[in-house]
Amino acid sequence: MRVLSLRPRRLARLATAAAAAVAVSTLSACNPPTPDQDAFYTPPTPLPSVAPGDVLRSRPSVFTLDPAARTPVPGITATQVLYRSTDANGAANAVSGTVLVPDAPWLGLGSRPLVAWAVGTRGVGDACAPSYTLSTGTDYEGLFIQAALNRGWAVAVSDYEGLGTPGLHTYVVGQSEGRALLDMARAATRLPGSGLSSSTPVGLMGYSQGGGAAGWAAELAGSYAPELKVKGTAAGGIPGDLTAVADFVEGGPAVALALLASLGLDAAYPELDLENYLNSTGAQLKAEADDMCMTSIDGISTLFSTAFSSRNDYTITDPLASPAWQARLAQNKLGSTKPSAPVYQYHGAVDTLVPYAQASTLRRTWCNKGATVTWVPLPGEHLTGMVEGIGPAMDWLSARFTGLPAVGNCLLP
Repeated sequence: MRVLSLRPRRLARLATAAAAAVAVSTLSACNPPTPDQDAFYTPPTPLPSVAPGDVLRSRPSVFTLDPAARTPVPGITATQVLYRSTDANGAANAVSGTVLVPDAPWLGLGSRPLVAWAVGTRGVGDACAPSYTLSTGTDYEGLFIQAALNRGWAVAVSDYEGLGTPGLHTYVVGQSEGRALLDMARAATRLPGSGLSSSTPVGLMGYSQGGGAAGWAAELAGSYAPELKVKGTAAGGIPGDLTAVADFVEGGPAVALALLASLGLDAAYPELDLENYLNSTGAQLKAEADDMCMTSIDGISTLFSTAFSSRNDYTITDPLASPAWQARLAQNKLGSTKPSAPVYQYHGAVDTLVPYAQASTLRRTWCNKGATVTWVPLPGEHLTGMVEGIGPAMDWLSARFTGLPAVGNCLLP
């Protein structure tokens, strides 16, 4: 079994190639319809009374890194699924995703492991859904996912709530994303023909938005999905404290991320009534961003046009000063529960998008609650941190799958 090299320089080249693939994606004339035009993504009405993680429907798909011809990555069986999950308020919903399983037999110890992969920021438009971009060769995490598959692991990638399925994506709302990720793992183990089962060892993995989702899944697993055999969580660039993140990006180059977060919270909790806080400029920006993908021309334009502005430029009154918003932000702050399985947490020391200090605080909070945490500060910033950290994170997760105990370094400052 071949394992893809994950040296930082090689991964930097791969990430550059992935970005180039996204840029030329519009050249492909054979892409399937986007999720908003595809009936597969529309849940049945009423939603069947089934258990969280049950598969509502599935169909064959492709996993490709080729945006021009959509040539499938050889030796991988790809299946798109629509599965039952639970939203931030505890109500049943439907979420889409993709299950990827190597065709070659698993040659390691025990059963083939499953990685529940939480994707990073891509926007809130349905065309950003990873089940779509993985099938069109335009997903910027495709090469990293291939690296996991090359280790013989199965990979289950959730689209999260509203990213593909109807409704706005609940961006960075951990109470929704954590459940969607755990139910994605459940759906993979229940998918007929996947070769996975209830005894499958599970790892949780993600970076940036995905790091937050993986962190939430780690905290929720013991109560929400105790039957899953979670062996560990590898999470990087975690936005664990959304208030701290919003304050950090204020006036900087990534104000657009705060806008996406406000859209996500408003989608999860309609009583927050974001429109009531917006001035005319903010209302226009919200209307333009509702179907935006960050890798699109519109997304890049929004990043540049909002850079170094203030949220006060788009609001009549600051929603973050509202008790209702503060309460919902508090409900989505990581650190209230000890993860039951070990955690590998990494973060760029000079991260300019997700503040290092709040991630370090989360590490200390988990440690104080008795969790086993391996904390790895990296020398780079946010984007290089993803490249620098992915290889060691996979190595750490591989050790958990072989049954080696995690020691952690909570005793270090």
